[in-house]
Order: sequence, then C-alpha cells, then structure tokens
Amino acid sequence: MSVFSLSQTDSQAQPFKGEAIDPDVTTGHLTHLSPEQQAAFSAFKDIITKARLYSPDRPHPTHDEPTLLRFLRARRFDPQKAMKQFADAEAWRKKHNVDALYATFPVDEFEGARRFYPRWTGRRDKNGLPVYVYRIASLAGPLQKELNSVPSERRYQRIVALYETMTRFALRLCSHLPHRTAPTPISSVTTIIDLEQVSLPNLWTLRGHLQEASALATANYPETLGTIAVVNSPAFFPTVWGWIKPWFDEGTRRKVHVLGKDPGPTLRTLIDPKDLPKPYGGELDWKFEDEPALDEAAKAVLGEMPKGPVVFEHDQVSRPMAPPSADITASKS
Repeated sequence: MSVFSLSQTDSQAQPFKGEAIDPDVTTGHLTHLSPEQQAAFSAFKDIITKARLYSPDRPHPTHDEPTLLRFLRARRFDPQKAMKQFADAEAWRKKHNVDALYATFPVDEFEGARRFYPRWTGRRDKNGLPVYVYRIASLAGPLQKELNSVPSERRYQRIVALYETMTRFALRLCSHLPHRTAPTPISSVTTIIDLEQVSLPNLWTLRGHLQEASALATANYPETLGTIAVVNSPAFFPTVWGWIKPWFDEGTRRKVHVLGKDPGPTLRTLIDPKDLPKPYGGELDWKFEDEPALDEAAKAVLGEMPKGPVVFEHDQVSRPMAPPSADITASKS
C-alpha cells in the first residue's frame, strides 16, 4: 500500500517514508513550551491585553489559553503577526455576531447542517484528538441540490456554527477526557477525508463549498486541523490537489497524508481499531450518516450526544449564552 505526504512545493504526491503516522501533538502546546515560546506567549498576551482584545481577569478570561496559542502557533510564535490575525478574527466575530449566532441557532437546522460537513465519529485517536470523517460522495445527488438551495449567507453561518461546536464543545470535551498527553489540552482534530466513488465533476461542482469552509477555518480557527488522511484517493487526485493546495497554509499542507484503497494498516497506527470506523480498516460500526458513537469515557461525562449548539465548560455541557446587548438578527436570516 502506498502512503504519501503533501507539502508546500508538491503539486504531485511525494512518497512518505514509513507506514506510521505519528504527529507531534505537544511541541508549542501548553505544558510543552520552550523558554523562547513561553516568552513569546507572554508577549502576545500582553499585546492583545493592551489592545483590549483580551482580558486575563480570573476566574473567566475572555479567551482560553489553548485558543490564544493556536493563533501564536499559526504565526510561528511571532507575537506581532499573531496579534494581527487575532485582531482580524475578533473583528470578523463581531461583524458576523458569532456568539449570538451560535447561541440562537435553531436546533433542527443545526443538526441538519451536519450532513454537509466533516462529522465527529464520537471517538478519538491515540493522542486524544477527536476523529472526524468527511465522505464527499455523500454530498452527491439530492443532498447537493439541497446544499445549493441554501442562500450563501446562511450557508456561511452554518459553517460558522459547526466550527464553534468543534472548538467550544468537541475540543474542550476531549481535553477533559483522559488522554495520552494530559494535562496538555486538545486543540485540533484528526480528519479522514473519503474520496470513494467521487468523480472529478463532483469535486469541481463542490469546489466553492469546500473552499469557503477551508478559508474560514484558516483565517478564524487556525491550527484546528491535525492529521488529515485522504483515503480511497482516485488516480486524478494530483489534479485535485493542484486546485486545493492554495486553500491551506504550509503547516496544514504538511499534515495531509494520501492513502490508497486499503488505509487500515496506516490509520491503525494513529487510531485504535475500536475507534476507527469499519470502512477504513477498524472495528467501529459507524458510517458518515450516523450520529457520534461516543466512547465509554465520553458517555460517562455526557450520557448521550447533545443536540444543537452546546459548549463544554466547567466540566459540563451547557447551552451557549448570547451576549446581553448582541444583535441576533443575523442568526435568524
């Protein structure tokens, strides 16, 4: 079986040395900062505090430290560059009323929107990162027509709501659950992108939809993508990679691994068989259309998967609160 890694200069896949995927999930993260990184983190927090973009006041700072570090890692621990991206992201959140949007998003619409985007399996990889799956072929036919019928503004808002769930619920929950690198928080996800039964015209039709989601993430939810495993890749994938490569920054491109038609042996080096869906060489009875199949640790905390927009904070699930003075009209359009 062939395994490939894709980097900044690769328009074609280049051989990836070795069968195992073993990402570095600690360097540059809390409890693993070098003295230089810790100094940069302190400087970054000082800069954004003076700019009134962040308040460290306890017990509830305006932003948690894993979030701040994601912006700093995205800019290679350059405090000034990280401040620029953070300020832009905060302006974006204000422009789109993100907190109010998420707090008031209708439950039924939210659950329906999950069908069009990467879905959490309810399981985690060996490092504790939530495992997401995106089966592109599932968007074909009636589902694609339904997606195309959604006004572009509302489609954008749906993407925002789902990213909020990932960062404010899934990542925080997985940080709370037992994991190999504890007490280091979990701040990214592992994603399996399934290209089985996908044609070149299918991908071309979906390119705008996919680009919209990736651009939003790169700018406003940096460093949330961990390992990206592309499975069942067709022969034309190098052509597709040429289209989508510019959507991602260099760091993300280096996390992409292209697997053949039998991804199981490689994926099992990253994900325990009991947590890996059967279509990808594991033992988990789960497919893309299913609800998350929570592992025992998650069940002990949640009981069952909550519906609609939720957050995980103070060791429990709750509904997000809209800012008292927020204009929530955008969430009702």
